[in-house]
Amino acid sequence: MKVVEAFPRPVREIENFWIPLSDGCRLAARIWLPENAEDEPVPAILECLPYRKRDGTAWRDAEMHPYIAGHGYAAVRVDLRGSGESDGVLPDEYTGQEHDDCVEAIRWVAAQPWCNGKAGMWGISWGGFNALQVAARRPPELTAIVAVMASDDRYHDDVHYMGGCMLHDNFAWASAMFAYLSLPPDPKIVGEGWREIWMMRLDNARLWLRDWLAHQRRDDYWKHGSVCEDYSRIACPVYAVGGWEDGYSNAVPRLLAGLDVPAKGLAGPWGHAYPQNSCPGPSIGFLQEVLRWWDHWLKGIDTGMMDEPAYRVWINDSYPPAPFSPERPGRWAAEPGWPSPRITERPLYLNDRRLEDAPGAERPLTICSPQETGVGALEWCSYGGAGGDLPTDQREDDSRSLCFDSTPLSEALEILGPPVARLAFSVDRPVASVAVRLCDVAPDGASTRVTYSLFNLTHWNSHEAPEPLTPGRRYETAIPLNHIAHRFLPGHRLRLAVSTCYWPQMWPSPEPEPVTLTLFASAGRLDLPVRPPRPEDDLLPAFAEPEGAPPLAARTLRPDRTQRTVSQDLATGETRIVMEKDSGAFHMEAIDLDVDSSAVETYRVRAGDPLSARGDIAYRQGLGRGDWRVRTETRTSICLTATAFQVTANLDAYEGDRRVFGKTESFTVPRDLT
Repeated sequence: MKVVEAFPRPVREIENFWIPLSDGCRLAARIWLPENAEDEPVPAILECLPYRKRDGTAWRDAEMHPYIAGHGYAAVRVDLRGSGESDGVLPDEYTGQEHDDCVEAIRWVAAQPWCNGKAGMWGISWGGFNALQVAARRPPELTAIVAVMASDDRYHDDVHYMGGCMLHDNFAWASAMFAYLSLPPDPKIVGEGWREIWMMRLDNARLWLRDWLAHQRRDDYWKHGSVCEDYSRIACPVYAVGGWEDGYSNAVPRLLAGLDVPAKGLAGPWGHAYPQNSCPGPSIGFLQEVLRWWDHWLKGIDTGMMDEPAYRVWINDSYPPAPFSPERPGRWAAEPGWPSPRITERPLYLNDRRLEDAPGAERPLTICSPQETGVGALEWCSYGGAGGDLPTDQREDDSRSLCFDSTPLSEALEILGPPVARLAFSVDRPVASVAVRLCDVAPDGASTRVTYSLFNLTHWNSHEAPEPLTPGRRYETAIPLNHIAHRFLPGHRLRLAVSTCYWPQMWPSPEPEPVTLTLFASAGRLDLPVRPPRPEDDLLPAFAEPEGAPPLAARTLRPDRTQRTVSQDLATGETRIVMEKDSGAFHMEAIDLDVDSSAVETYRVRAGDPLSARGDIAYRQGLGRGDWRVRTETRTSICLTATAFQVTANLDAYEGDRRVFGKTESFTVPRDLT
């Protein structure tokens, strides 16, 4: 990334600014704005997150927000209620209170003398979620938004449930937020009352997983905050950005198809990070790109952006599987709108272990996958391949799956959209789930996962009203795989792989014995969204090279380290997955603060025993300045029975070496066909 030190408008920073709310609470904000903004007011861009502006997102904020401010905006980074230096308690994600607070913050910011009354919202992940959600509240000052790596559907396309299957991230993310919210505010900002605020937060700390497990089907809990329930509520322009290795790739095309307002979509090869510094690349000058968006909608400058195609995508060429990849082969392409009438559906029939253009004779094929199936793709969402979080060669998982292969391609085949697996099936137990993967098989046999989906078969007819399956009964269902853009090269084969397990991403079905699935060959098919060549793709303007403001000044006390390992105990048949995610320890020069954070996630399952599945996560976080040293340690665990999820969470807090707080929370939640 090119570091830019001088901007069109010199920037000043307000390290902390209090935004008053109508109920007496205050939100802590950090603001970057042009030095003369009081004389020449500017539009404001808000990013509202629970990740601690002071010492959490400060690393990326330093490169982004001053850059935006230097081009004539007030960049406002807000800590949500109950996080960082803000007052109050944060009881869950995306609450009505959070949205109320954001609406008030927008109104307050727009009324400041350095703001011209216009505001935008943006953010990645949580910040993209609440940008969409707040836009649906229609505050009059909110003029446009940018939602990066976010979702319009909290049930199907978030960390909780995919196709009705509980993801391991449901547990992992609840554990992460339990840890993140346990730290105190900085005494240098809030003063001597810091400890009282800390104790109040610790007293109110709870594992949100209890609520998330209480809603295992798509009900009103998940519909709240899912803007896909009514796109017409959003009245301002939307720029939606996603990545093929991110967990939220489906939202971008759905938003383009559903919104009635001006909208742009961008999907690159990236993981869960801003596109100016994400892997796999190529990275782009994303800050310049969003400035074109803001200049158009907040300043009325014709940047030409809205004359360009509505949906721009990176089309991957066939690539070898690897746990980390700095860059994907391929090219940029675009569609004038979405859905595109140019996309045609090509059916490939699931014949006797073959993908073919015409159906063959129907026959039953069975699969009962080993419990460890899935270790070729440990994570639901890649954060750019750090420590090897991308899917590896799928051949081992393919060997544990029911696979259908095409013949080698005589010419390239390009797809854009969600492939759909249409299955005719039966099972031998009342509750069963499947993982469906589309792979690109190279001439040397290497198998690359192109896209996939998980699906709870009890949801075959409805995510809102699932029902137990009748063993032996024949069913039919359609399973859309994640939206993707991919070009299969000549000589490569397509492979559809179906398995009854996908550990650790998909928690096992509530059955004491492994499930056997029967697929009726030739009665099922794979519908491919085939994209014909578009000559105009060669004329698309190139993205600028990545730029950003100078990085945060920090001294490394302990380097970061991320590692994922898989081991098997041959005596017990246990597969053990350990994910070490050590963010390192650093001294932040500007605020004289030491920051220390690390986590270890462990998942276990035994061969032939679905109910042996277990997860354990430990976080350790610390802050220090001089003699002031605090840390928190959290430990969470989840295990299964045939009828319930059993969960335990521990939280301990320390000042120096003295333990000043401790609590344990244990609960059991019935399984609801999950």
